Amino acid sequence: KPQELAVLRAALLEQRAFRREQLAGIRRSTGPDEAVGDRRTARAQVRDHLGVAARIVLADVEAALHRIDTGHYWQCRACRGVIELSRLRICPQALYCGECHRVREAAGG
Repeated sequence: KPQELAVLRAALLEQRAFRREQLAGIRRSTGPDEAVGDRRTARAQVRDHLGVAARIVLADVEAALHRIDTGHYWQCRACRGVIELSRLRICPQALYCGECHRVREAAGG
């Protein structure tokens, strides 16, 4: 497990660096020509949506790193069982085991 955890931590750190750079790029690309009267350009709206999504993923990644640091990384938030390694390899910031994720998705969220 320590070796797998190191690989997952590295993936999370890489994701954190990417999201931070993405957010910095979004901030740098904001220009004064974004607003036309009370209406914002489509480009500004898309950038805002990308920024929101990047901040959400960044928060999820930070939370996963915190769970690693506190020893709760493998624990499903719903059933307190173990989150499958195969699932964490795909989505290292996952909060739920596969079964709990399926139940949540079927219930609408």
